[in-house]
Amino acid sequence: MPQTAGLGAQSLPRIDVLVPAIEKDLHTLPRAIRSVRSQVRHPIGEIIIVAPRKDSIVSLCRSNGWRFVDENTVLPLGKKDIHYRSARWERSGWLFQQLLKLSGDKLCSADYFLVIDADTVLIRPHTFRTGGRTTFYTRSWTQPEYLRMHTRLMGRKASAPRSLVTHYMLFEKKKLREMKSDIEVRHGMSWHRAILTKLDRKQQFGFSEYETYGNFVYSRDPGSVRLLTAQNRALHTGVSSLTPERTKELAAKYRSVSFHQRRGYVRKAGTAAQSNLKSKLPFGTFFGAGVTPEGAPLISSHGRSAIWLSAVFQSRLETRGKAVSVNQAHQPVKAATTVQRNMNSRSGSR
Repeated sequence: MPQTAGLGAQSLPRIDVLVPAIEKDLHTLPRAIRSVRSQVRHPIGEIIIVAPRKDSIVSLCRSNGWRFVDENTVLPLGKKDIHYRSARWERSGWLFQQLLKLSGDKLCSADYFLVIDADTVLIRPHTFRTGGRTTFYTRSWTQPEYLRMHTRLMGRKASAPRSLVTHYMLFEKKKLREMKSDIEVRHGMSWHRAILTKLDRKQQFGFSEYETYGNFVYSRDPGSVRLLTAQNRALHTGVSSLTPERTKELAAKYRSVSFHQRRGYVRKAGTAAQSNLKSKLPFGTFFGAGVTPEGAPLISSHGRSAIWLSAVFQSRLETRGKAVSVNQAHQPVKAATTVQRNMNSRSGSR
C-alpha cells in the first residue's frame, strides 16, 4: 500500500521502489525496505521486488505487501542466456540484474522509481527529486571499462565529473525510455541486445547501468542534476548488528551502509589464485586506492588516471580508500601487476 515518508513528502513527487534480489538477500531486504520508508522523504508508491520465483521470496513479498515480479518474465532473455564468465569469475547474474533495473519503466507506475541494492540500508534522510533537479549520489573512482563501454554504447564519452556508480539511483521513466530508444536507433537492435553485443566479455566489470543512465541524463542537461557524495560504509557483520545506537553513530558520517556478500562472483577455479594474490600483496595495498577484487583496474575521477591495484576488499575501498594518481600508487601498481600476471597464467582465465 502506498505510504508517505518524511516531512513535506506531499510536495515531492511520488516514487516507486524497485529492488532486484535473490535468496541470499532475504536477511537484508526487509531492513533495506524499512530504511527506504523511513529515510526517503518522497511519498512511496509500490515496492516491487524482481527476483527468481522461489517460495521463500514470494512468501516474504506477500507477508510485507510488496509486489513480486518473476525475473524471467521481464525480458525476452534470462540469466542463463547471458554467459558472462571466465575461469575465475561469474558475472551473468550481476549483469542480468542491471538489465532488470533498466526495465523499471515497464514495471513501475510512478513517473520516477528508486532502484536500491537489496543489501543497502539508508541511515540518513534522502531527497532524490526537488526543484526540477534529480540528485545523483557519486564516488571518486570508477572502473575504466564502464567508461569505455559507455562510449561504445552511446557514441560519446561520459561527461559527469564523478562516478555515478553507487548503491541506489532515482530513474525517470521518460528519460530512461529516451536513452533506450537512442541505443536502439544507434545500433539497430533492442537496447538489451546492444548492451550484450557491445560488452567486452574479457572484462570482469564490463557495464554499469548507473554510469550509463546517469551520464545520459547529465550530458543532456547538467543543470538538471545535483551531485552529492555517496558516503556509503560497507559493514562486514550481520544486519542485526545495526542497532539504533550503531545506526546513530554511523549516521554522523555516512548516508548509507551496505552488507556485501560478493563471494558468489568468484568461481571455484580461481580460489587458490586469489588467496595467493592476497598473501603476496603488502597489506597497505588493500587500503591505498583503486582497490578491487582480483586486481581490477580503477580510474580516479580526479584526472581520470588509470590505476592498477589488486586486492579482495572492494567494499573497504568504498568506505576507506581514496583514488589516487598513478604516481602516488606507483609502487603498489608494480607489485599488483606482477602478482596479477602470475595469477592469470595459473588460472588460465584469459
